[in-house]
Amino acid sequence: MVAVEQSGIGGGGPIILFDAECVLCSANAQFVLKNDRRGHFRLASMQGETGAALYRQHGMDPSDPSTMLVVDGNRVRQDSDAVLSIYEALGFPWKALVFLRIVPTRLRDPLYRWVARNRYRLFGRRSICWVAPSEYRNRIL
Repeated sequence: MVAVEQSGIGGGGPIILFDAECVLCSANAQFVLKNDRRGHFRLASMQGETGAALYRQHGMDPSDPSTMLVVDGNRVRQDSDAVLSIYEALGFPWKALVFLRIVPTRLRDPLYRWVARNRYRLFGRRSICWVAPSEYRNRIL
């Protein structure tokens, strides 16, 4: 097992933990890499050694995750809060989605969880994990 510090891996920005077999999740990872001009985020798939270790560290089974996680030091965001924190950090125009925070978490999260549970049926599943293009490899853990 990979030893993973609570503060992240070797410093750097927040880590987005995602499902690289999920078409929707992989598309979101690609979107973040292309639109994160500052290189703020790093990504780790739950299928990889580092991502699986981080999922386990935060009490989740990487083979059956119920959510994506954004790990930022000692703070862990999940469900709709994780998604909103990503888009807020991407800057304009994506930061405009901050207005969705007016919707209470107890209303946002059930919708997020429904999509997460049905992600393969709704969006498809890759037969092999998505691999980042070479220009982004330094941001993939």
